[in-house]
Amino acid sequence: MRTLLRPTAFVDSPFGHDGKVARLAGGLNWFSAVELIHVDGRSRTSSELVPVEGIDRRLDADATAQWDALIASRPPLQLGERTIRLDQPQLMGIVNVTPDSFSDGGQFADAGQAADAGARMTAAGAAMIDVGGESTRPGAKAVWEGDELERVVPVIRQLAAGGTAVSVDTRKADVMTAAVGAGARMINDVSALTFDDRAGDVIGSASVPVVLMHHQGAPETMQDDPRYDDVLVEVFLWLEERIAAAEAAGISRNKILIDPGFGFGKNVGHNLELMNGLALLHGLGCPIVVGASRKRMIGALSGEAPADQRLGGSITLALKAAEQGAQILRVHDVPETMQAVRVWRGLRDQALTPRV
Repeated sequence: MRTLLRPTAFVDSPFGHDGKVARLAGGLNWFSAVELIHVDGRSRTSSELVPVEGIDRRLDADATAQWDALIASRPPLQLGERTIRLDQPQLMGIVNVTPDSFSDGGQFADAGQAADAGARMTAAGAAMIDVGGESTRPGAKAVWEGDELERVVPVIRQLAAGGTAVSVDTRKADVMTAAVGAGARMINDVSALTFDDRAGDVIGSASVPVVLMHHQGAPETMQDDPRYDDVLVEVFLWLEERIAAAEAAGISRNKILIDPGFGFGKNVGHNLELMNGLALLHGLGCPIVVGASRKRMIGALSGEAPADQRLGGSITLALKAAEQGAQILRVHDVPETMQAVRVWRGLRDQALTPRV
């Protein structure tokens, strides 16, 4: 039996609420209550809502460690020469150099066009660009690593040479090695080191940050019939296990980020429940990456709108994630999302400006 902590009852400002509110992960959000989720094994048995004031008297050692993680600041990411602050939402622009990605597959005829697109995203405000050469959309087949290398390495090299902070979206150790050699300074592994048993050693040796993403099943079958007893609790516990595995492989905890994996072995209800409870994952003590851009759940909730007509829903989910303290938003539409985040940031700045 253990207790998980989900921050809730967010407030605009901490002023006048001394001792009654807490700052979430050193960011721009403050909360006044916590849902204590009591868990037996992997199932929720009960929950209760308690105020922040006096919460320390309700917590055992495990829950106290989660509390400390919830309110601790996240240190900046160091991607080569680029320092990316995590006290505010940052954008990760998506460049898929694939013929079959669910939204933008086949968009780029060559590496030059892909690199130019990444450079435009950077100019529009993206803190980093995530380059992928293998689609992991539902139903996608695995790609031979030779093809994946031919797709991503030239793009990474061009972007890195221009000063862009680059992440590589791959599950394969050899692609990780080549990508780092070409200038990538972060690994985004949708398998969370479960696909290639050499991945942990490669990342640990390269000493670069890694994103560990939750998934259920392989891309070929993950959307056939995904099931959970409690998706929020199960994702938390699964990511906790993968963080421990990454540390055991020699990856420093301060280089680990987590992604709840929207759409990866989850139906619409699972995705919505996970987004509503996202703040729980801050108890793991790692920066949170959210990739909900253009996902199928948006189409399911809006008349089956096709992937290239899901901008409004994508921005809604990005802002919902920002409201719960997500540090990195992985998006296709950088200029539009950047504008939304800047307006959101203006609202937060105004709320956090003391009245005189």
